[in-house]
Formats: sequence, structure tokens, C-alpha cells
Amino acid sequence: MLLRFGIGTLLLFHGIYKVTHGVMWLAGPLGKVGLPPYLAYGVYVGEIVAPALLILGLWTRFAALVIAFDMFMAIFLARRGDVAKINPMSGGWAIELELMFLVAALTIALAGSGRYGLGKH
Repeated sequence: MLLRFGIGTLLLFHGIYKVTHGVMWLAGPLGKVGLPPYLAYGVYVGEIVAPALLILGLWTRFAALVIAFDMFMAIFLARRGDVAKINPMSGGWAIELELMFLVAALTIALAGSGRYGLGKH
């Protein structure tokens, strides 16, 4: 439950930012790989709906897989140039935040919702 709540809450902040500032900036990265701009709205599913489901413990495995896919696409579309880079300010891997969300989401997908939550266990 702690991992679900932590990842869901932290990712929800990213989603709220995108609700207030829009996602059409993603049209550029999507277009560069031949994908249509309307797919940018999928970020709302990956960063609002899925984190809310994690927090509530509903459809947890599915929600976690959606988040993992969202993070994979974030790395692929926006951060792929940083995969081989180290952050000069912290010494950490440049994509460590996105990768942490991805690995945590995969962990939740494999482990399930745990004892506490609104969905089936």
C-alpha cells in the first residue's frame, strides 16, 4: 500500500501539472517518431487516472502497467537522448526519475494491490 500510495501521489503531481499547462507540447516528440499528436492526451490516463486507481487500490495491476508504459514512452519520446548521460548536478543517471517510476510500477504490477485497497486482492 505504501508503494502504491507513494508512486500514485508523486505521479499525480506530474499529471496535475499537465492538466493545468496542457500536453500539446508532446505533439513535437510524437511527430518525430511518426505518431499522431492526439496521442498526447494519453498522458492524462497515465498520469491522472492510473495514479488515482493505484492510490485507491482499484485495478492495481492494470493501472501499474499503464504507468509503466507511460514512463517507457516518456523516456522514449522526451528523454532518450539522456539514457547514456549522468546528471552533472547530482551525479545520478539523467533518467533516474522516469526509470524509478517505471520499475516501481512494474513491481506493483507483479506484486498486486496488497492487503489494503478497494479492489480485489
